[in-house]
Amino acid sequence: MKIGIVAGEKSGDYLGAELIKAFKKRHPNAEFVGLAGPLMLAEGATSLGEMDKISIMGIAGAVKGLFDILRIRKTIRKHMLEWRPDVFIGIDVPDFNLSLEIKLKEAGIPTVHYVSPTVWAWRGKRIHKIKRAVNLMLTLFPFEEAYYQKHNTAVKYVGHPLAKPVLNWNVDAQAKSEIEPTPGKKLIAVLPGSRMSEVSRLAPIMIDACTKLSSRYSDLEFVIPAASPKLKTYIEDELNVSATPVNVVLGHSRDVLAMSHLAVLASGTAALEAALFAKPMVVMYKVAKFEEWYAARTMEVEHFSMPNHLCDPPIVTELIQERATSENLVAEVSALLDCDEQYQAMQSVLAEIAPSLSEDSGELACDAIEQLISFGAKRAC
Repeated sequence: MKIGIVAGEKSGDYLGAELIKAFKKRHPNAEFVGLAGPLMLAEGATSLGEMDKISIMGIAGAVKGLFDILRIRKTIRKHMLEWRPDVFIGIDVPDFNLSLEIKLKEAGIPTVHYVSPTVWAWRGKRIHKIKRAVNLMLTLFPFEEAYYQKHNTAVKYVGHPLAKPVLNWNVDAQAKSEIEPTPGKKLIAVLPGSRMSEVSRLAPIMIDACTKLSSRYSDLEFVIPAASPKLKTYIEDELNVSATPVNVVLGHSRDVLAMSHLAVLASGTAALEAALFAKPMVVMYKVAKFEEWYAARTMEVEHFSMPNHLCDPPIVTELIQERATSENLVAEVSALLDCDEQYQAMQSVLAEIAPSLSEDSGELACDAIEQLISFGAKRAC
């Protein structure tokens, strides 16, 4: 079996690796070729380019890296059209994958998109492009399945692959030695993002807030699990983190969340992962002015972070744009530290999320993809 597969960022690399593991149990000789990060490469995938080159946030970042993005997509498209995989799976990064999926679907290659774009939240007209691009949508959340059914698009809800593991999470021994707080102290997880564009906007604000919190509370320790060596170097050197009370480690973001008392993080995958670990949090989101203007005109929901779409009523504080300041962050974190009732209330609500999304995701995804391949083969006969 030949499977084309493209992931464009750290979270997609994790999902792709889990999917490859599930497929290999059924098809040990399956080949996986496309765009892969370290986790997918470790499972035997072949990458036709550097995943980090398309891991770009926002319109401004996409314009800056446009040449690399177009070059990589052209390389993948050419290879897939010549290689003719049994199925192509695009994982997240919709601005990159959907256009690629359209070309491959038009050429008769079955296409799957894994992780729904937030079409239900903003830029709702994208549903028309999605319908042109995919034969099957795999969603992480049940309310998304209902959305696609409403729009007559083939869909399968598979749950979140991380939801089941976090219920019995074992912290890596090496990570524990690097991260474990001093006895009697509380660990604050600080996750400014996995892309340079968002880290450069949020990390200075978060680090400044950590410094202020450290002077206010004597029982806190702060850890940033940098998503890549490049980001670790940037945080340590460019932001002069050595002059702050913040410890920077490479990777282990989930171990950091598992061991933390609460989290300060960028809106996105990290917020969902913190919710799966039932960690009270404060979410920040900051983009360029043009992107803010554009989002304001296409948003169909009030909240940015996924935990607030999984809780009723929304419970996580979001510091967006002008409100994303170190002063506001200090105030919100202080409220969680000073008021145990508020902390416990948020933790209790978040603790319901992982069990609600706990499915045999890999098996469900494989079932749906195999059915799609089988259906395509029958139509070709």
